[in-house]
Amino acid sequence: MQVILLERVEKLGQMGDEVKVKDGFARNFLLPKKKALRATKTNREYFQTQKAQLEAQNLKAKGEAEKVGKKLDGQTFTLIRQAGDRGQLYGSVSPRDISTAITDGGFTVSRTQVPLDKAIKTIGLFPVSVVLHPEVRVTVTINVARTEDEAERQARGEDVLAARTAEEEASAEAKVAAEELFEEGAGPKTEESEAAEEA
Repeated sequence: MQVILLERVEKLGQMGDEVKVKDGFARNFLLPKKKALRATKTNREYFQTQKAQLEAQNLKAKGEAEKVGKKLDGQTFTLIRQAGDRGQLYGSVSPRDISTAITDGGFTVSRTQVPLDKAIKTIGLFPVSVVLHPEVRVTVTINVARTEDEAERQARGEDVLAARTAEEEASAEAKVAAEELFEEGAGPKTEESEAAEEA
C-alpha cells in the first residue's frame, strides 16, 4: 500500500514522503495512529494544503520534546524486583514498568515511547532509550535491584553479585573446614576415647 507520511517514522521516511508499506502495517499502525494517509489523489491534494500547518505543529511538538529531553536525558530510575541469588529476576522488566517508573519520577511517558530491544531479566544498570518525539530520543538508566540498599550500591558502581558470590564462597569454605574438623573425631568424647587418651 502506498502512503503519505504525516510525520517522521523511523526506518521509513520523513514527513511528506510517499512510501510503499505492507497493508497490515498501514491498516494496523500508520493509519489509526494518524501517522500516514493513503496515497490517493485527494489525499495528496489535502496534504499539500495542510503541509505548512503540519510542519508548524511538528516543530512545536519537537521543541517541547527537546525541553523535556534536556531534563530527562541521563536520569536514573530505580526498579525494585524479586530475584534469585545469581541476580536472575522472577519475570522481566517491561516497557510499562519503565514508563511507570519514569512517570513516578515526574516525567510523563507512555509505554509505547520505551522501545526495548531485548527483555531485562537480571539485576543491574541498563541504559534504555526513550522516544519523546520521532526526532527526539534520550537515554535514561534503569537500576534494577532487589532492595533500596542494593540499588544504592549498584549506583555507586559496586558489583553486588560479585560481592554476594565472594560471601557465598567464604561461607562454603567455613562449612568445608567444619566438616573436616568433625571427620577427625572432634565430636563428643566417649568413655572409650577418654581411656585411650589416658593410656
